[in-house]
Amino acid sequence: MKTVGGILAGGRGRRMEGIDKPFAELAGRPLIAHVIERLARQTDGVILNANSAPERFDAFGLDVVADSIEGFCGPLAGVHALMQAARNHGASHVLVVPADTPFLPRDLLPRLVAADRDETIVRIACSNKRQHPVVALWPVTLADHLGAYLAATADLSMAAYLRQIGIAEADFSDPDAPDPFFNINDPADLARAEQIISSSGGER
Repeated sequence: MKTVGGILAGGRGRRMEGIDKPFAELAGRPLIAHVIERLARQTDGVILNANSAPERFDAFGLDVVADSIEGFCGPLAGVHALMQAARNHGASHVLVVPADTPFLPRDLLPRLVAADRDETIVRIACSNKRQHPVVALWPVTLADHLGAYLAATADLSMAAYLRQIGIAEADFSDPDAPDPFFNINDPADLARAEQIISSSGGER
């Protein structure tokens, strides 16, 4: 299995109090830098999905791919673009995560792989009795199927598509630790993330 990491870095350039969210500072680094680091150590390369101003990611030296499905169709279209790009890189799978989850497990990939022996299904992360469909290991063989689905449906939710295919879940719950899929949506979340890092001695 060759797996590429794929980061969903937003479609409409959403801002957080005037700050481009992937570049909000967390522990002295851009938020997305934390995500890239977590993925790069587990995968055979990292790709970004973004639909506006891709040049703003130039400093990271990564390929940036836009949705091939027009109309800002949400995360599913980003997943589709990342699957296509991963396939072009010779990968069998793409490990997709959002750009605002700085505490991704350092063993995310192996635990997702271990969730099921069937390499044709999507393996999804869960924690605290909640499914996180935007954190998942996707076989690139689904790219054409997903593309056809996006072209034919009005329901663009991740949950709707996942009901059409086979999935497995990997549980990352840990009552003694913060949720590893905690995502940052506003300044309050960013402050909480800083507290988590500070309380762990600068490392999470």
